Amino acid sequence: MFDLVQLMERADSIALAGHVRPDGDSVGSTLALYNYIKKVSPEKEVTLFLEKPAEIYSYLKGYDEVTVPEDSLPDKVYDLFIAMDLGDLDRLGKAERFYTAARDTVCIDHHISNTGFGNHSYIKSEASSTSELIYDLIDENMIDVEIAKCIYTGIIHDTGILQYSNTSRHTLEIVGKLIEFGFDFTGLINRSYYEKTYMQNQILGRALLESILFMDGKCIATVIDHKTMDFYGAVPKDFDGIANQLFKTRGTDVSIFMYESSDEQNLFKVSMRASDRVDVSKIAKKFGGGGHKKAAGFSMSGTYHDILNNISEEIEKQLSEQD
Repeated sequence: MFDLVQLMERADSIALAGHVRPDGDSVGSTLALYNYIKKVSPEKEVTLFLEKPAEIYSYLKGYDEVTVPEDSLPDKVYDLFIAMDLGDLDRLGKAERFYTAARDTVCIDHHISNTGFGNHSYIKSEASSTSELIYDLIDENMIDVEIAKCIYTGIIHDTGILQYSNTSRHTLEIVGKLIEFGFDFTGLINRSYYEKTYMQNQILGRALLESILFMDGKCIATVIDHKTMDFYGAVPKDFDGIANQLFKTRGTDVSIFMYESSDEQNLFKVSMRASDRVDVSKIAKKFGGGGHKKAAGFSMSGTYHDILNNISEEIEKQLSEQD
């Protein structure tokens, strides 16, 4: 394993980035490392590229210092670029050009579909989150309450509040050390994980109401199209948690949530959740996406029903192999 601290010490300019449409782990891991570098090496130039995170993460230090990667930003060559929580370069979005131009690159990730694309890669698919990996890579003695809140947020979101099977003894040990910093960890969970706006609850209700069960109840699926998004004034950040809520339906092995991309008609973003019986990362990878065995996603053009049929065929193949 490479020494991340040593690599950062050698660089005068450092860029960090997470994946497009950042979730809790992407926000938590990148802000944790951003705050760490700013603390231990205040003389260094540090830039965090991230699509503007949801307001629910605004309690994290550095939230207002995020640089949204736009085409209008001038070209720059960083000494070191650290990409976190993404399985391939496409997931960097508009920050990819800075990664490609950097003198040295690092990839830190826990997605099983990641084959390693940095000059230095640290990939542990068995880890609960990229935030857990950041904790392992930095100097534990330099962690303060603000860094602790970032790491805790990432772990909590990617483990479903320590409910998912990716939660290990090591994960719990880290969480135990983090809460000793004395922040309001229950309030943090409520604010960033459970609380929803009235509109978000309406969208969730609509998604559940219009969901369908198929394959003898083994699968559940729903979709949000442009028309529905425009009616509620919703954006992708408002859809967090829908795939997870669908998966709570008794008897289902797979939940599928789709929403139509605002960039292109009939282009759908697909999120899947699964039981031990189905590996959705394999399905996502086949269609150009990635993720974990029990949580993965991809994008596909077509109609809702055509996409659902493609996914269903892959699910049936995996289930039939077990019968």
